[in-house]
Amino acid sequence: MTPPPAPGPTGLITHGPADLVVTGCTALTHDSRGEIVFVDDATVVVRDGLIASVTAGDTGTGTGTGTGTGEEIPAVERIDGRGTVALPGLVNCHTHTPMVALRGLAEDLPAHAWFNDWIWPVESNLTERVVGLGARLACAEMIRGGVTTFADHYFAMDEVAAATGQSGLRAVLGQAYFSSQGPEGRAASLDFALRQRGAADGRITTCLAPHAPYTVDEADLAATAELAGEHGLLVHIHAAENREQTDNSLARHGRTPIEILERAGLLDTDVLLAHATGLDTARDLPVLRRARGRVAVASAPRGYLKFGWDTTPVRALREAGVPVGLATDGAASNNTLDVWESMTLTALVQKYVERDPAWLTARQALDHATLQSARAVGLGDEIGSLAPGRRADLVLVDVTGPHTQPVHDLAATLVHSARSADVRTTIVAGRVLMRDRRLLTLDVPDIVGELSALLPELVDRSHGGRIQEYEG
Repeated sequence: MTPPPAPGPTGLITHGPADLVVTGCTALTHDSRGEIVFVDDATVVVRDGLIASVTAGDTGTGTGTGTGTGEEIPAVERIDGRGTVALPGLVNCHTHTPMVALRGLAEDLPAHAWFNDWIWPVESNLTERVVGLGARLACAEMIRGGVTTFADHYFAMDEVAAATGQSGLRAVLGQAYFSSQGPEGRAASLDFALRQRGAADGRITTCLAPHAPYTVDEADLAATAELAGEHGLLVHIHAAENREQTDNSLARHGRTPIEILERAGLLDTDVLLAHATGLDTARDLPVLRRARGRVAVASAPRGYLKFGWDTTPVRALREAGVPVGLATDGAASNNTLDVWESMTLTALVQKYVERDPAWLTARQALDHATLQSARAVGLGDEIGSLAPGRRADLVLVDVTGPHTQPVHDLAATLVHSARSADVRTTIVAGRVLMRDRRLLTLDVPDIVGELSALLPELVDRSHGGRIQEYEG
């Protein structure tokens, strides 16, 4: 069990050689109130996959060793972080990684046509090999974009777990199911969750993944709630994805999707709600406030803009005490798995919908990208902050480029000027997965070559079938 971390910078632990030392960077940390604090000329020390210390650099010798005495910290591996900002690794709180294979396949369509005419017919062609290759390509994209943890909700998830293990990333994985599959769908989701829990050297956390209240009936949702409580599992589900779904739910059942989840007992468990752009705030926020479980929302603003939907009501949810994490959804709708872009868009879209330039600030956006996202996926005590005892999941972001200079406000520079391509190094559990933009765990040309050969059969819709019907 990981000990609870001390907030913010603390004294250096000096016994024995460290596994990894990053010197000379500026570190994004959090103080005891959760407020963001930037530590200049910082040294980050990693031991046994955990952050041992984050300290200000050497002020006596200018060597940046962080000891304050001019002594170099013994380490197996060292990274010169000068010119970079060390951030907690980003979290993609809701995605479908294998859907990178469908990137750009169906564009400029309303949701009904997108699902029924394109995505769900094509997904009936999925093979385990396509899922595995797509997941690996997605992992490579996320590593390059500074994502260290992702929450995935899809099919053939043993393949995604294998991709996670190979890539070195951290993940929260759930096998999706519909009520149309019968009891076997729910049983398969539980089986996956119990078999893969703690896999990849503990980097895999699992969950149950019913698709949505309009594809999973109330009896199935209630059974899911019981299983989640019995086994201590998070439930990851699409809910109130858009306003049409909420209106249709009210017309059919007299309840919003959120009220259906409450009635089924899911809000008595820990639950991650994907999207929630269609919340009826007058009815749903009181329901979320009285939830007995830990409820969080994952928001993927780029896809909402493409579909012409409303956006997640971040301000109202934040005031209700509901963590809102950042996400991309799948690349079939979002086109990228760029959580950095999600952070920037969240800040801009929230200012627009609230008609308030003072909301959402750059520091608030960074909060959602770090601690809020960690809490959303149920790992708030392990990741999301650079502090002793936390998992050593961090990224180094280059801020020396012409588009990030000069730096008057570092938070604003990170949110509004920097881009995912500025991530130079990505580290998970103390292991370097990308160094100076070079991927170390995955071979992208090999993955793309094999996947490309399988695409014609994958996108063939001549069979006329689909895995599910979208009614909203």
